[in-house]
Amino acid sequence: MGVGPSSESHKAKYNVAVLGAAGGIGQTLSLLMKQSKYIKSLRLYDISPMVTGVGVDLSHISTIAEVKGFCGNDQIEEALTGCDLVIIPAGIPRKPGMTRDDLFKINAGIVRDLVQSVAKYCPNAVLNIISNPVNSTVPIAAEVMKKNECYDPKKILGVTTLDVMRAKTFVAALRPDDIKDVTLCDVPVVGGHAGTTIIPLLSQMTPKLSKPFEGDELTALVTRIQNAGTEVVEAKAGAGSATLSMALAAENMATSCLRAMSGEKGIVECAYVASDVIPELAFFASKCELGENGLEKVLGCGEMDSFEKVQVSNATAELKASIEKGVEFANAPAAEK
Repeated sequence: MGVGPSSESHKAKYNVAVLGAAGGIGQTLSLLMKQSKYIKSLRLYDISPMVTGVGVDLSHISTIAEVKGFCGNDQIEEALTGCDLVIIPAGIPRKPGMTRDDLFKINAGIVRDLVQSVAKYCPNAVLNIISNPVNSTVPIAAEVMKKNECYDPKKILGVTTLDVMRAKTFVAALRPDDIKDVTLCDVPVVGGHAGTTIIPLLSQMTPKLSKPFEGDELTALVTRIQNAGTEVVEAKAGAGSATLSMALAAENMATSCLRAMSGEKGIVECAYVASDVIPELAFFASKCELGENGLEKVLGCGEMDSFEKVQVSNATAELKASIEKGVEFANAPAAEK
């Protein structure tokens, strides 16, 4: 009847903050993180006073992690001090007709200011960035840390786990004879986290399929994976974006980071990170091995087929522009922001 054996309590040694914990992603993510056997202290931060109640609500759950809500600039220092992992889902959600780029004007400033606080109060924490557009917000975070002379490229990871989750789900639905258990399926997804920059490497998926995807079926599948976020936005008809699936994807990524920080080896996730996989791009999503300090090693794209190589080539200009947009925003004089 208990939630977990007390013998697991020795693993619960990490302080984790969720910034934007009162939002659609943040609340569900916080609920999932409350169940972690690795977390000693879970700090929930938001500018909405509701976050205090979210903290109280979750504090009644009989799991190891202690939970507290923190509201506003006056409490962000207490929320962040001593944190090992900071997860940032803060920002506005996408609405029908909006692109991730439309979110930039608002979310870029939110991420910049939150990462400034991270630099000030827990500069050695690993960052998991969810706030869209990830292709730009990760470069913003990097520039803020550089300005504060505490930049470590291993510590900043853009969360693209939901793209992998969707790819696995959609592939398994189309090949039920080959994939009896979707949880045993894996599809690397590289590039970025918006539209055509989301590139599933179906040629490298496991298990191998008896009938590979080709032609119109391949094009339709890749397009669905790339537009899956829009599929949710339109289905919710203005009431939100992908919050539940995103929260679980974020928990999966955060848990992988905590496992690796605990010394577990061989933890691999796709993430959008500082990389030289594509020489002209400072950031790129690919398979990454996680370690005790965040990113241990960028594993790259492996052997891509001709279709995938074309997709990467076609996405490069958009990724470059998104990265430059983030860098320019982070370095613009205050009046221009």
